[in-house]
Amino acid sequence: MAPGIFQHSRALELLRAGSGNPDAQFRQGQLEAIQAVCELGSHLLVVQKTGWGKSFVYFIACRLLRDAGKGPALLISPLLALMRNQIAAAERIGLVAATVNSTNAEQWQVVEQQVSAGEVDILLISPERLNAPQFIRGPLADLNPSLVVIDEAHCISDWGHDFRPDYRRVGRLVQTLPTVSLLATTATASNRVMADLQRELGPDLNLQRGDLHRPSLTLQTIRLPSQPERLAWLAHTLPTLTGSGIVYVLTTRDALLVAEWLRGSGIDAWAYTGSMDSADREQLEEALISNQCKAVVATTALGMGYDKPDLGFVIHYQVPGSVVAYYQQVGRAGRALPSAYGVLLSGAEELQINDWFIRSAFPTRRQVESLLQALERGPEDGCTEAELLTQLNLPKGRLQQALKILSLEAPAPIGKAGSRWQRLPATLQPAFWERVERLTQLRERELEQMQAYVDLPFGSHMRFLIEALDGDPSAVGPPTLPPLAAEVPEQLAREAASFLRHLKIPISPRKQWPAGGLPSYGLRGRIPADRQAELGKALSFWSDNGWADLVKRGKYVTGQVDDALVQACVQLMEQWRPAPAPEWLTCIPSRRHPELVPAFAEQLAGALGLPFVPALHKVLETAEQKAMENSTKQARNLDGSLAITGSIPTGPCLLVDDMVDTRWTFTVASWLLREHGAGPVFPLALTQTGQSD
Repeated sequence: MAPGIFQHSRALELLRAGSGNPDAQFRQGQLEAIQAVCELGSHLLVVQKTGWGKSFVYFIACRLLRDAGKGPALLISPLLALMRNQIAAAERIGLVAATVNSTNAEQWQVVEQQVSAGEVDILLISPERLNAPQFIRGPLADLNPSLVVIDEAHCISDWGHDFRPDYRRVGRLVQTLPTVSLLATTATASNRVMADLQRELGPDLNLQRGDLHRPSLTLQTIRLPSQPERLAWLAHTLPTLTGSGIVYVLTTRDALLVAEWLRGSGIDAWAYTGSMDSADREQLEEALISNQCKAVVATTALGMGYDKPDLGFVIHYQVPGSVVAYYQQVGRAGRALPSAYGVLLSGAEELQINDWFIRSAFPTRRQVESLLQALERGPEDGCTEAELLTQLNLPKGRLQQALKILSLEAPAPIGKAGSRWQRLPATLQPAFWERVERLTQLRERELEQMQAYVDLPFGSHMRFLIEALDGDPSAVGPPTLPPLAAEVPEQLAREAASFLRHLKIPISPRKQWPAGGLPSYGLRGRIPADRQAELGKALSFWSDNGWADLVKRGKYVTGQVDDALVQACVQLMEQWRPAPAPEWLTCIPSRRHPELVPAFAEQLAGALGLPFVPALHKVLETAEQKAMENSTKQARNLDGSLAITGSIPTGPCLLVDDMVDTRWTFTVASWLLREHGAGPVFPLALTQTGQSD
């Protein structure tokens, strides 16, 4: 150890300052970890349960290194919520902390100046910053760190292969800093995760592993296949639980839906998702910390490292994809309480959602081949993402993911110069596809493991989790709390089913034509306000237990829209009351189902007392919209395919279709109607299958 860096009395002083407890003592293993990190050039992986105090290890070590005149620390952290907590904790120990992330671009120059002046003790970044030339040439070049910290290091294994491939750059950064201390921390490092971390961070990674048992957590699983059952259970159970907590969901849409239901049931609950504005997320984090709300309904955007020691419960609305993910999330509860609940609800839709996550994790062989061929055919200086989207039938997110994953291979078959992607001479190695197959099979097994967890009897869940994480379950005792009732009040379940049938689902108008425009219509750039659709409504979500089953039955079995759906749309219109009120009704035509939507539109028009005018005509046969996998392709697929012949009414119009996805059909049809003299156009769809891109 470098002389004078580690000082026991100073470390204890910092622990007490950081914890706010003048009598605090180090937990087993903390002091040894701090000592190891103060040994310059050491590589240490600390695996300790949530609440053990891993952040104290790196903050105290950083302060000791700075006191000894050493360089600052670089902390690589996965989530903004976690970074905010870390900055506050660092400042309590007397560290000057700064961050460079996607939400504070206006502060980057100030941070760079502070780093250059040696005023920053610890710089927090996400792994994506390691791929940002401005960051690499700026703050990172001037940092000269003495310590690199990888918090929630299991993300290198769980996310680094696909979801956030920039995690693979972390290992490469470490290899360029051989004399710098490395500390990786996590609560979940199974043997599989350990092998991945050693492969990425180097074989000389020393391990400190603690007890994973959380005696304060009472774990329970309940199978409630339908959404109304689970919504009713939440509304019935949450008011009986002590304190505040988190309800985890798998999708952004479910976060919004569950939060809306709970608020309507008199429970102060709010949605928290990665798509929210950073200031709104920060406000919700503070509201939960100060117990100003009963629950936050969150996606994984609120998770690892979120610091609320008195969180009374964590409930999962659906089963997550792996034990690693579940232990991380449920571990938020009861960190400084004698007892807390961790309840996992299992629903019918979770397998389909998780299977989609697994299947979409990597591009397929066909997609990779088409991408490489497009780059080979492209100009010598390469292609932009927008240009590739016009050539490839790939979702925008999938294209971006494929580009990043392939560019991180060694040797890489593609590279990026500025905003343009180029084909490089290297061939994609067979090892890439072997890794894809291995990881896909692994995630399928992990999902099966979580389904087995659901079926465990009460009292055996903690042992299962610890064994699945390759820990020692010998200290596990009985739960400290009794099981919660699994029964759902029938009346409340009926109310939840009614709620799902009265959703107010907005269809937002598009305001911009796709890159390259629609040549047949001569359209490009912004859509003028008087040619846009108005804000529309959808009656249901395709995947919900509300009206979606009737919509599917009508489209694929009976060939006609059920009368109950017509009446539901009438009720929706009465609640919606679009202004100015529609004076006539028309619909989207289809050659594949020529009678389905027109017959529904005519029924609805009669029920609303409006004239039905079949104003739009399909004049060009095109592929099905659902076969088009990105927004640009869907828009181009419609180019020139719809037309209006003859005169149409000039008043406000209700435009009807059975399904809405990326909104391009409504956008083109609304533009045509407005172009031919119609008033404001209000889209109405029976179901929304999604609004990607």
